[in-house]
Amino acid sequence: MPGMEGSSVNRSRLKNEIQKAFKMYGFQLRIDACKHLEELLSALDSSEWREWIDKVLDVLQRKSDLESSMVDKEVLDQVIQECSEQESGDSRENVLNIIDAFSVPRFTYSVDRKKFLPDEALNVEPPKLYADASKKAEIYNARYYALRQRTSRHKLFTPAAVGRTGSDMNSDTSGGPKKYQLKCVDFLLGTTSKLDNVIVLGMLTQIKHGKYSLEDPTGSVDLDMSEAKFHRGLFTENCFVLVEGWYEDLTFYVTAMGHPPAESSETSRAFLGTINMFGGPLETTPKASKELLRIEQLDSGTDGDAMFVFLSDVWLDCPTVVSSLAKLFAGYASIPPTAFVFMGNFTQAPPSGPGGLSTHAKNLKEHFRILANMICEHQGIAENSKFIFLPGSNDPGYPNIFPRPALPNYIAEDMLKKLPIKENCHFVSNPCRIQYCTQEIVLFREDIVTKMCRNCVYFPENGDIPSHFGRTLVSQGHLTPLPQHICPCFWDYDRSMWIYPLPDLVVIGDKFDPFTTESIQGCTLLNPGSFAKNAFSFKTYVPKTRTIEDSQIPPDE
Repeated sequence: MPGMEGSSVNRSRLKNEIQKAFKMYGFQLRIDACKHLEELLSALDSSEWREWIDKVLDVLQRKSDLESSMVDKEVLDQVIQECSEQESGDSRENVLNIIDAFSVPRFTYSVDRKKFLPDEALNVEPPKLYADASKKAEIYNARYYALRQRTSRHKLFTPAAVGRTGSDMNSDTSGGPKKYQLKCVDFLLGTTSKLDNVIVLGMLTQIKHGKYSLEDPTGSVDLDMSEAKFHRGLFTENCFVLVEGWYEDLTFYVTAMGHPPAESSETSRAFLGTINMFGGPLETTPKASKELLRIEQLDSGTDGDAMFVFLSDVWLDCPTVVSSLAKLFAGYASIPPTAFVFMGNFTQAPPSGPGGLSTHAKNLKEHFRILANMICEHQGIAENSKFIFLPGSNDPGYPNIFPRPALPNYIAEDMLKKLPIKENCHFVSNPCRIQYCTQEIVLFREDIVTKMCRNCVYFPENGDIPSHFGRTLVSQGHLTPLPQHICPCFWDYDRSMWIYPLPDLVVIGDKFDPFTTESIQGCTLLNPGSFAKNAFSFKTYVPKTRTIEDSQIPPDE
Protein backbone atom coordinates (compact mmCIF):
# COMPACT_ATOMS: atom_id res chain seq x y z
CA MET A 1 0.00 0.00 0.00
CA PRO A 2 1.32 3.51 -0.85
CA GLY A 3 0.79 4.85 2.70
CA MET A 4 2.74 2.01 4.25
CA GLU A 5 5.58 2.46 1.75
CA GLY A 6 5.78 6.17 2.62
CA SER A 7 5.81 5.36 6.32
CA SER A 8 8.57 2.82 5.82
CA VAL A 9 10.66 5.32 3.88
CA ASN A 10 10.18 7.96 6.59
CA ARG A 11 11.14 5.47 9.30
CA SER A 12 14.28 4.50 7.38
CA ARG A 13 15.19 8.17 6.88
CA LEU A 14 14.63 8.84 10.59
CA LYS A 15 16.85 5.89 11.57
CA ASN A 16 19.66 7.12 9.30
CA GLU A 17 19.37 10.65 10.68
CA ILE A 18 19.54 9.40 14.29
CA GLN A 19 22.55 7.15 13.67
CA LYS A 20 24.40 9.81 11.66
CA ALA A 21 23.89 12.47 14.37
CA PHE A 22 24.97 10.19 17.24
CA LYS A 23 28.03 9.02 15.31
CA MET A 24 29.06 12.60 14.58
CA TYR A 25 29.10 13.29 18.35
CA GLY A 26 31.05 10.11 19.09
CA PHE A 27 28.14 8.02 20.43
CA GLN A 28 26.64 4.69 19.38
CA LEU A 29 23.07 3.57 20.09
CA ARG A 30 22.24 -0.01 20.96
CA ILE A 31 19.56 -1.55 18.76
CA ASP A 32 16.82 -1.38 21.42
CA ALA A 33 17.69 2.24 22.23
CA CYS A 34 17.66 3.23 18.56
CA LYS A 35 14.24 1.62 18.03
CA HIS A 36 12.90 3.35 21.14
CA LEU A 37 14.03 6.77 19.92
CA GLU A 38 12.62 6.04 16.47
CA GLU A 39 9.20 5.25 17.95
CA LEU A 40 9.16 8.47 19.97
CA LEU A 41 10.26 10.73 17.10
CA SER A 42 8.12 9.08 14.42
CA ALA A 43 5.04 10.65 16.03
CA LEU A 44 6.48 14.11 15.29
CA ASP A 45 6.68 16.01 12.03
CA SER A 46 9.93 15.33 10.15
CA SER A 47 10.88 19.03 10.49
CA GLU A 48 11.13 18.56 14.29
CA TRP A 49 13.31 15.46 14.24
CA ARG A 50 16.67 17.23 14.15
CA GLU A 51 15.72 19.68 16.89
CA TRP A 52 14.87 16.87 19.33
CA ILE A 53 17.88 14.77 18.34
CA ASP A 54 20.11 17.78 19.10
CA LYS A 55 18.41 18.27 22.49
CA VAL A 56 19.00 14.62 23.39
CA LEU A 57 22.65 14.80 22.29
CA ASP A 58 23.22 18.04 24.20
CA VAL A 59 21.99 16.50 27.48
CA LEU A 60 23.95 13.32 26.73
CA GLN A 61 27.18 15.29 26.26
CA ARG A 62 26.82 16.88 29.69
CA LYS A 63 26.45 13.57 31.50
CA SER A 64 29.73 12.94 33.29
CA ASP A 65 28.83 9.44 34.56
CA LEU A 66 28.83 7.67 31.18
CA GLU A 67 31.07 4.61 31.24
CA SER A 68 31.39 4.32 27.45
CA SER A 69 30.23 5.86 24.18
CA MET A 70 27.70 3.03 23.79
CA VAL A 71 24.23 4.29 24.82
CA ASP A 72 21.65 1.76 25.97
CA LYS A 73 17.89 2.17 26.41
CA GLU A 74 18.14 2.87 30.15
CA VAL A 75 20.55 5.80 29.68
CA LEU A 76 18.49 7.10 26.76
CA ASP A 77 15.33 7.09 28.89
CA GLN A 78 17.08 9.19 31.55
CA VAL A 79 18.24 11.69 28.94
CA ILE A 80 14.79 11.94 27.35
CA GLN A 81 13.28 12.51 30.81
CA GLU A 82 15.68 15.43 31.40
CA CYS A 83 14.77 16.90 28.00
CA SER A 84 11.06 16.63 28.82
CA GLU A 85 11.54 18.32 32.21
CA GLN A 86 13.38 21.20 30.56
CA GLU A 87 10.58 21.64 28.02
CA SER A 88 7.78 21.44 30.56
CA GLY A 89 9.44 23.82 33.05
CA ASP A 90 7.87 27.23 33.58
CA SER A 91 9.87 29.51 31.30
CA ARG A 92 8.54 32.58 33.08
CA GLU A 93 10.59 31.63 36.12
CA ASN A 94 13.69 32.06 33.96
CA VAL A 95 12.79 35.34 32.28
CA LEU A 96 15.24 37.34 34.41
CA ASN A 97 18.29 35.86 36.12
CA ILE A 98 21.15 37.76 37.77
CA ILE A 99 24.42 35.82 37.67
CA ASP A 100 27.26 36.41 40.11
CA ALA A 101 30.76 36.43 38.59
CA PHE A 102 31.88 33.74 41.03
CA SER A 103 29.19 31.33 39.80
CA VAL A 104 29.90 31.63 36.06
CA PRO A 105 30.19 28.15 34.45
CA ARG A 106 33.75 26.99 33.91
CA PHE A 107 34.62 25.52 30.51
CA THR A 108 38.07 24.72 29.12
CA TYR A 109 38.90 24.26 25.46
CA SER A 110 40.26 20.76 24.84
CA VAL A 111 42.85 20.88 22.07
CA ASP A 112 42.64 17.09 21.61
CA ARG A 113 38.84 16.90 21.36
CA LYS A 114 38.53 20.34 19.72
CA LYS A 115 35.61 21.41 21.90
CA PHE A 116 34.86 23.20 25.17
CA LEU A 117 34.34 20.84 28.07
CA PRO A 118 33.16 21.60 31.62
CA ASP A 119 35.95 21.55 34.17
CA GLU A 120 34.21 18.71 36.04
CA ALA A 121 34.62 16.46 32.99
CA LEU A 122 38.35 17.30 32.89
CA ASN A 123 38.84 16.73 36.64
CA VAL A 124 40.06 20.30 37.12
CA GLU A 125 40.42 21.40 40.74
CA PRO A 126 37.73 23.76 42.08
CA PRO A 127 38.76 27.43 41.82
CA LYS A 128 40.53 29.15 44.69
CA LEU A 129 40.54 32.85 45.47
CA TYR A 130 44.31 32.78 45.93
CA ALA A 131 45.46 30.23 43.38
CA ASP A 132 48.87 28.68 42.85
CA ALA A 133 51.39 30.59 40.75
CA SER A 134 51.03 28.14 37.86
CA LYS A 135 47.45 29.37 37.32
CA LYS A 136 48.74 32.75 36.15
CA ALA A 137 50.15 31.17 32.99
CA GLU A 138 47.04 29.04 32.53
CA ILE A 139 44.76 32.07 32.14
CA TYR A 140 46.72 33.19 29.08
CA ASN A 141 46.92 29.67 27.66
CA ALA A 142 43.14 29.32 28.01
CA ARG A 143 42.55 32.65 26.28
CA TYR A 144 45.00 31.76 23.51
CA TYR A 145 43.37 28.43 22.68
CA ALA A 146 39.88 29.96 22.79
CA LEU A 147 40.93 32.70 20.38
CA ARG A 148 42.89 30.35 18.13
CA GLN A 149 39.99 27.94 17.65
CA ARG A 150 37.76 30.91 16.88
CA THR A 151 40.25 32.48 14.46
CA SER A 152 41.12 29.26 12.66
CA ARG A 153 37.53 28.77 11.49
CA HIS A 154 37.25 32.30 10.09
CA LYS A 155 36.87 32.34 6.31
CA LEU A 156 40.35 33.88 5.88
CA PHE A 157 42.02 31.03 7.77
CA THR A 158 40.03 27.93 6.81
CA PRO A 159 42.33 25.21 5.42
CA ALA A 160 42.95 25.16 1.69
CA ALA A 161 41.06 22.64 -0.42
CA VAL A 162 42.71 19.23 -0.81
CA GLY A 163 45.27 19.27 -3.59
CA ARG A 164 46.12 22.98 -3.29
CA THR A 165 49.57 23.99 -2.14
CA GLY A 166 50.41 26.81 0.22
CA SER A 167 51.67 28.99 -2.64
CA ASP A 168 48.47 28.33 -4.60
CA MET A 169 46.50 29.32 -1.54
CA ASN A 170 48.23 32.64 -1.03
CA SER A 171 47.91 33.56 -4.71
CA ASP A 172 44.24 32.70 -4.97
CA THR A 173 43.05 33.31 -8.54
CA SER A 174 39.63 31.72 -8.13
CA GLY A 175 38.00 35.02 -7.31
CA GLY A 176 37.35 34.02 -3.69
CA PRO A 177 38.92 35.63 -0.63
CA LYS A 178 42.63 35.17 -0.16
CA LYS A 179 43.46 32.38 2.30
CA TYR A 180 46.09 32.50 5.03
CA GLN A 181 47.75 29.96 7.29
CA LEU A 182 48.17 30.57 11.01
CA LYS A 183 51.61 29.71 12.33
CA CYS A 184 52.96 29.27 15.85
CA VAL A 185 56.05 30.95 17.27
CA ASP A 186 58.00 27.68 17.30
CA PHE A 187 57.53 27.49 13.51
CA LEU A 188 59.59 30.69 13.29
CA LEU A 189 62.17 29.65 15.85
CA GLY A 190 62.67 26.31 14.11
CA THR A 191 63.97 27.77 10.87
CA THR A 192 67.29 29.34 9.90
CA SER A 193 66.17 30.79 6.59
CA LYS A 194 64.13 33.92 5.89
CA LEU A 195 60.35 33.50 5.99
CA ASP A 196 58.07 35.88 4.11
CA ASN A 197 54.33 36.58 4.50
CA VAL A 198 53.93 34.83 7.85
CA ILE A 199 50.90 35.34 10.15
CA VAL A 200 51.14 34.42 13.82
CA LEU A 201 48.58 34.69 16.63
CA GLY A 202 50.13 35.52 19.97
CA MET A 203 50.16 37.76 23.02
CA LEU A 204 51.87 41.13 22.84
CA THR A 205 54.33 41.29 25.73
CA GLN A 206 57.40 43.16 26.92
CA ILE A 207 59.71 40.44 28.25
CA LYS A 208 62.75 42.74 27.98
CA HIS A 209 62.36 46.38 28.98
CA GLY A 210 61.68 48.52 25.93
CA LYS A 211 61.49 45.52 23.57
CA TYR A 212 58.15 44.07 22.49
CA SER A 213 57.74 40.36 21.89
CA LEU A 214 55.07 38.01 20.62
CA GLU A 215 54.37 35.03 22.87
CA ASP A 216 52.29 31.88 22.55
CA PRO A 217 52.39 28.49 24.35
CA THR A 218 55.25 27.35 22.06
CA GLY A 219 57.66 30.22 22.76
CA SER A 220 58.35 33.92 22.22
CA VAL A 221 59.98 35.98 19.48
CA ASP A 222 61.24 39.57 19.42
CA LEU A 223 59.28 42.04 17.30
CA ASP A 224 60.43 44.93 15.12
CA MET A 225 57.38 47.19 14.76
CA SER A 226 59.11 50.18 13.13
CA GLU A 227 57.26 49.62 9.82
CA ALA A 228 54.04 48.17 11.25
CA LYS A 229 50.60 49.28 10.13
CA PHE A 230 47.94 48.91 12.80
CA HIS A 231 44.35 47.94 12.09
CA ARG A 232 41.36 49.29 14.04
CA GLY A 233 41.42 48.90 17.81
CA LEU A 234 43.46 49.68 20.91
CA PHE A 235 46.67 47.65 21.20
CA THR A 236 47.98 47.11 24.73
CA GLU A 237 50.35 44.71 26.40
CA ASN A 238 48.82 41.29 27.14
CA CYS A 239 46.24 41.58 24.38
CA PHE A 240 46.28 38.88 21.69
CA VAL A 241 47.09 40.03 18.18
CA LEU A 242 47.46 38.71 14.65
CA VAL A 243 50.86 39.76 13.38
CA GLU A 244 51.83 39.66 9.71
CA GLY A 245 55.36 40.13 8.46
CA TRP A 246 58.64 38.40 7.70
CA TYR A 247 61.09 36.58 9.95
CA GLU A 248 64.90 36.71 9.81
CA ASP A 249 67.79 36.53 12.30
CA LEU A 250 65.58 35.71 15.34
CA THR A 251 63.42 38.80 14.77
CA PHE A 252 59.89 39.07 13.44
CA TYR A 253 59.60 42.23 11.31
CA VAL A 254 55.97 43.33 11.54
CA THR A 255 54.25 44.79 8.48
CA ALA A 256 50.69 44.68 9.88
CA MET A 257 49.08 44.09 13.26
CA GLY A 258 45.42 43.55 14.03
CA HIS A 259 43.08 41.97 16.54
CA PRO A 260 41.71 38.44 16.01
CA PRO A 261 38.52 38.52 13.92
CA ALA A 262 35.36 38.88 15.99
CA GLU A 263 32.68 36.22 15.78
CA SER A 264 28.94 36.59 16.32
CA SER A 265 27.20 34.61 19.04
CA GLU A 266 25.17 32.81 16.38
CA THR A 267 28.33 31.62 14.60
CA SER A 268 29.99 30.58 17.88
CA ARG A 269 26.98 28.56 18.98
CA ALA A 270 26.90 26.71 15.66
CA PHE A 271 30.16 25.12 16.86
CA LEU A 272 29.52 25.14 20.62
CA GLY A 273 26.02 23.69 20.50
CA THR A 274 23.47 24.63 23.14
CA ILE A 275 25.74 24.51 26.20
CA ASN A 276 25.11 27.40 28.59
CA MET A 277 28.46 29.19 28.97
CA PHE A 278 26.82 32.40 30.23
CA GLY A 279 25.50 31.05 33.53
CA GLY A 280 22.22 30.92 35.38
CA PRO A 281 19.77 28.13 36.23
CA LEU A 282 19.09 27.07 32.63
CA GLU A 283 20.81 23.87 31.54
CA THR A 284 21.03 25.03 27.93
CA THR A 285 21.65 28.47 26.49
CA PRO A 286 18.56 30.70 26.74
CA LYS A 287 19.03 31.52 23.05
CA ALA A 288 17.82 28.01 22.25
CA SER A 289 14.51 28.52 24.08
CA LYS A 290 11.60 29.26 21.75
CA GLU A 291 9.33 30.02 24.71
CA LEU A 292 11.71 32.66 26.09
CA LEU A 293 11.99 34.17 22.62
CA ARG A 294 8.20 34.32 22.41
CA ILE A 295 8.00 36.09 25.78
CA GLU A 296 10.73 38.53 24.72
CA GLN A 297 9.01 39.45 21.46
CA LEU A 298 5.39 39.48 22.57
CA ASP A 299 5.23 39.95 26.32
CA SER A 300 5.21 43.32 28.02
CA GLY A 301 5.73 44.48 31.57
CA THR A 302 3.04 45.81 33.90
CA ASP A 303 2.45 48.99 31.90
CA GLY A 304 4.73 48.65 28.91
CA ASP A 305 7.72 46.90 27.41
CA ALA A 306 10.54 45.69 29.63
CA MET A 307 13.24 48.32 30.18
CA PHE A 308 16.58 48.61 31.98
CA VAL A 309 17.94 51.87 33.40
CA PHE A 310 21.73 52.22 33.76
CA LEU A 311 23.50 54.79 35.97
CA SER A 312 27.17 55.00 36.95
CA ASP A 313 28.93 57.03 39.65
CA VAL A 314 25.81 57.32 41.79
CA TRP A 315 27.25 59.41 44.66
CA LEU A 316 24.78 58.90 47.49
CA ASP A 317 26.65 61.40 49.70
CA CYS A 318 26.06 64.21 47.18
CA PRO A 319 22.78 66.15 47.80
CA THR A 320 22.28 67.04 44.11
CA VAL A 321 22.61 63.37 43.14
CA VAL A 322 20.07 62.32 45.78
CA SER A 323 17.58 64.96 44.64
CA SER A 324 18.07 63.85 41.02
CA LEU A 325 17.39 60.24 42.02
CA ALA A 326 14.15 61.39 43.66
CA LYS A 327 13.13 62.92 40.32
CA LEU A 328 14.15 59.72 38.52
CA PHE A 329 11.91 57.56 40.71
CA ALA A 330 9.02 60.01 40.42
CA GLY A 331 9.36 60.02 36.64
CA TYR A 332 9.18 56.23 36.40
CA ALA A 333 6.53 55.79 39.12
CA SER A 334 3.72 55.14 36.62
CA ILE A 335 5.79 52.87 34.32
CA PRO A 336 8.20 50.89 36.54
CA PRO A 337 11.27 49.67 34.61
CA THR A 338 12.29 46.03 34.78
CA ALA A 339 15.47 47.02 36.62
CA PHE A 340 17.48 49.99 37.80
CA VAL A 341 21.22 49.24 37.56
CA PHE A 342 23.28 51.49 39.86
CA MET A 343 27.07 51.36 39.47
CA GLY A 344 29.52 52.77 41.99
CA ASN A 345 31.36 54.56 43.22
CA PHE A 346 28.58 55.25 45.70
CA THR A 347 30.44 58.07 47.45
CA GLN A 348 32.24 61.07 46.08
CA ALA A 349 35.56 60.44 47.82
CA PRO A 350 37.36 57.26 48.94
CA PRO A 351 37.90 56.56 52.65
CA SER A 352 40.90 58.31 54.16
CA GLY A 353 42.64 58.83 57.46
CA PRO A 354 42.68 56.63 60.60
CA GLY A 355 39.45 54.74 60.95
CA GLY A 356 38.35 56.10 57.58
CA LEU A 357 37.23 52.75 56.21
CA SER A 358 34.96 52.04 59.18
CA THR A 359 33.44 55.52 59.07
CA HIS A 360 33.02 55.26 55.32
CA ALA A 361 31.12 51.97 55.64
CA LYS A 362 28.80 53.37 58.35
CA ASN A 363 28.04 56.47 56.28
CA LEU A 364 27.37 54.41 53.16
CA LYS A 365 25.00 52.16 55.12
CA GLU A 366 23.03 55.23 56.16
CA HIS A 367 22.96 56.54 52.56
CA PHE A 368 21.48 53.24 51.35
CA ARG A 369 18.86 53.42 54.10
CA ILE A 370 17.85 56.87 52.84
CA LEU A 371 17.77 55.54 49.27
CA ALA A 372 15.44 52.72 50.39
CA ASN A 373 13.08 55.29 51.93
CA MET A 374 13.02 57.20 48.63
CA ILE A 375 12.17 54.03 46.69
CA CYS A 376 9.41 53.03 49.11
CA GLU A 377 7.65 56.34 48.43
CA HIS A 378 6.68 54.88 45.04
CA GLN A 379 4.85 51.60 45.54
CA GLY A 380 4.83 50.63 41.85
CA ILE A 381 8.62 50.86 41.57
CA ALA A 382 9.28 49.27 44.97
CA GLU A 383 7.17 46.22 44.12
CA ASN A 384 7.79 45.76 40.40
CA SER A 385 11.36 46.91 39.66
CA LYS A 386 14.65 45.19 40.45
CA PHE A 387 17.43 47.24 42.03
CA ILE A 388 20.96 46.11 41.13
CA PHE A 389 24.08 47.61 42.78
CA LEU A 390 27.61 47.09 41.42
CA PRO A 391 30.52 48.28 43.58
CA GLY A 392 33.14 50.68 42.26
CA SER A 393 36.86 50.81 42.98
CA ASN A 394 36.49 53.27 45.89
CA ASP A 395 33.60 51.50 47.59
CA PRO A 396 34.43 49.76 50.88
CA GLY A 397 34.69 46.05 51.40
CA TYR A 398 37.30 44.35 49.24
CA PRO A 399 40.51 45.00 47.28
CA ASN A 400 40.02 46.24 43.73
CA ILE A 401 40.81 42.87 42.13
CA PHE A 402 38.40 41.39 39.61
CA PRO A 403 35.97 39.85 39.90
CA ARG A 404 35.12 41.99 42.92
CA PRO A 405 32.57 40.62 45.43
CA ALA A 406 29.40 42.53 46.20
CA LEU A 407 29.25 45.22 48.86
CA PRO A 408 29.34 43.68 52.38
CA ASN A 409 26.08 42.58 54.02
CA TYR A 410 26.63 45.15 56.77
CA ILE A 411 26.15 47.97 54.26
CA ALA A 412 23.20 46.36 52.47
CA GLU A 413 21.19 45.01 55.42
CA ASP A 414 19.10 48.13 56.20
CA MET A 415 18.07 48.56 52.60
CA LEU A 416 17.09 44.90 52.28
CA LYS A 417 14.90 45.21 55.37
CA LYS A 418 13.09 48.33 54.18
CA LEU A 419 12.12 47.30 50.65
CA PRO A 420 8.73 45.50 50.54
CA ILE A 421 10.10 42.67 48.39
CA LYS A 422 13.57 41.66 49.52
CA GLU A 423 14.18 39.60 46.36
CA ASN A 424 13.96 42.77 44.26
CA CYS A 425 17.20 44.15 45.71
CA HIS A 426 20.48 42.68 44.46
CA PHE A 427 23.94 43.65 45.66
CA VAL A 428 26.09 41.96 43.03
CA SER A 429 29.68 41.27 42.07
CA ASN A 430 31.66 43.39 39.62
CA PRO A 431 31.42 42.28 36.84
CA CYS A 432 27.95 40.75 36.83
CA ARG A 433 25.71 39.11 34.23
CA ILE A 434 22.00 39.43 33.51
CA GLN A 435 19.98 37.02 31.41
CA TYR A 436 16.68 38.51 30.28
CA CYS A 437 14.66 36.06 28.13
CA THR A 438 17.09 35.10 25.33
CA GLN A 439 19.30 38.17 25.77
CA GLU A 440 22.58 38.25 27.64
CA ILE A 441 23.83 41.43 29.32
CA VAL A 442 27.23 41.96 30.98
CA LEU A 443 27.75 44.74 33.56
CA PHE A 444 31.23 46.02 34.42
CA ARG A 445 32.19 49.04 36.52
CA GLU A 446 35.76 50.07 35.79
CA ASP A 447 37.53 52.94 34.05
CA ILE A 448 38.72 50.44 31.47
CA VAL A 449 38.48 52.79 28.46
CA THR A 450 40.72 55.27 30.21
CA LYS A 451 43.21 52.60 31.26
CA MET A 452 43.42 51.08 27.80
CA CYS A 453 43.98 54.47 26.16
CA ARG A 454 46.71 55.28 28.70
CA ASN A 455 48.51 51.98 28.10
CA CYS A 456 48.28 51.74 24.31
CA VAL A 457 51.32 50.47 22.44
CA TYR A 458 49.97 52.44 19.48
CA PHE A 459 47.27 55.09 19.81
CA PRO A 460 44.93 55.23 16.78
CA GLU A 461 45.19 58.35 14.64
CA ASN A 462 41.73 58.09 13.10
CA GLY A 463 38.27 57.15 14.35
CA ASP A 464 36.53 57.73 17.65
CA ILE A 465 37.78 56.05 20.82
CA PRO A 466 34.52 54.19 21.69
CA SER A 467 34.57 52.49 18.27
CA HIS A 468 38.20 51.37 18.71
CA PHE A 469 37.46 50.27 22.28
CA GLY A 470 34.38 48.28 21.26
CA ARG A 471 36.26 46.50 18.47
CA THR A 472 39.04 45.59 20.90
CA LEU A 473 36.84 44.04 23.59
CA VAL A 474 34.71 42.12 21.09
CA SER A 475 37.80 40.77 19.31
CA GLN A 476 39.60 39.88 22.54
CA GLY A 477 36.52 38.25 24.07
CA HIS A 478 37.63 39.65 27.43
CA LEU A 479 36.69 42.63 29.61
CA THR A 480 40.25 43.48 30.73
CA PRO A 481 42.88 42.72 28.06
CA LEU A 482 45.56 44.48 30.13
CA PRO A 483 48.57 43.39 32.22
CA GLN A 484 47.83 42.15 35.74
CA HIS A 485 49.63 45.03 37.42
CA ILE A 486 47.32 47.50 35.68
CA CYS A 487 44.03 45.62 36.01
CA PRO A 488 44.50 42.66 38.39
CA CYS A 489 42.25 39.58 38.28
CA PHE A 490 41.97 36.54 40.52
CA TRP A 491 43.69 33.93 38.34
CA ASP A 492 41.21 31.14 38.95
CA TYR A 493 38.28 33.41 38.13
CA ASP A 494 39.62 35.00 34.97
CA ARG A 495 36.98 33.20 32.90
CA SER A 496 34.26 35.28 34.54
CA MET A 497 35.84 38.20 32.66
CA TRP A 498 35.33 36.49 29.28
CA ILE A 499 32.69 37.71 26.86
CA TYR A 500 32.61 34.61 24.67
CA PRO A 501 30.26 33.75 23.07
CA LEU A 502 29.46 37.42 22.62
CA PRO A 503 26.60 38.76 24.78
CA ASP A 504 23.96 41.04 23.30
CA LEU A 505 24.93 44.03 25.43
CA VAL A 506 28.01 45.04 27.45
CA VAL A 507 27.50 47.94 29.87
CA ILE A 508 30.77 49.61 30.89
CA GLY A 509 30.61 52.07 33.78
CA ASP A 510 33.53 54.36 32.92
CA LYS A 511 34.30 58.01 33.73
CA PHE A 512 34.85 58.46 29.98
CA ASP A 513 32.16 60.43 28.12
CA PRO A 514 28.87 58.53 27.58
CA PHE A 515 28.75 56.50 24.37
CA THR A 516 26.93 53.72 22.56
CA THR A 517 28.79 51.76 19.88
CA GLU A 518 27.27 50.35 16.75
CA SER A 519 26.42 46.66 16.91
CA ILE A 520 29.63 44.66 16.41
CA GLN A 521 28.83 41.07 15.41
CA GLY A 522 25.53 41.42 17.26
CA CYS A 523 27.10 42.90 20.42
CA THR A 524 26.57 46.52 21.50
CA LEU A 525 28.68 48.33 24.10
CA LEU A 526 27.41 51.31 26.04
CA ASN A 527 28.76 53.59 28.72
CA PRO A 528 26.21 55.63 30.69
CA GLY A 529 29.01 57.96 31.82
CA SER A 530 29.27 59.52 35.25
CA PHE A 531 25.78 60.34 36.56
CA ALA A 532 27.25 62.84 39.01
CA LYS A 533 29.55 64.61 36.53
CA ASN A 534 27.57 64.50 33.27
CA ALA A 535 24.55 66.60 34.20
CA PHE A 536 22.74 63.56 35.64
CA SER A 537 22.61 61.67 32.32
CA PHE A 538 21.95 57.95 32.06
CA LYS A 539 21.05 55.26 29.50
CA THR A 540 17.96 53.12 29.02
CA TYR A 541 17.67 49.83 27.13
CA VAL A 542 14.51 48.17 25.76
CA PRO A 543 15.26 44.46 25.06
CA LYS A 544 12.19 43.93 22.87
CA THR A 545 13.40 46.45 20.27
CA ARG A 546 17.08 46.48 21.33
CA THR A 547 16.78 50.26 21.58
CA ILE A 548 19.26 52.32 23.62
CA GLU A 549 18.30 55.87 24.52
CA ASP A 550 20.20 58.76 26.08
CA SER A 551 18.29 60.19 29.03
CA GLN A 552 18.82 62.98 31.52
CA ILE A 553 17.25 64.34 34.70
CA PRO A 554 15.91 67.84 33.89
CA PRO A 555 17.52 70.65 35.91
CA ASP A 556 15.58 72.63 38.51
CA GLU A 557 13.78 75.60 37.05
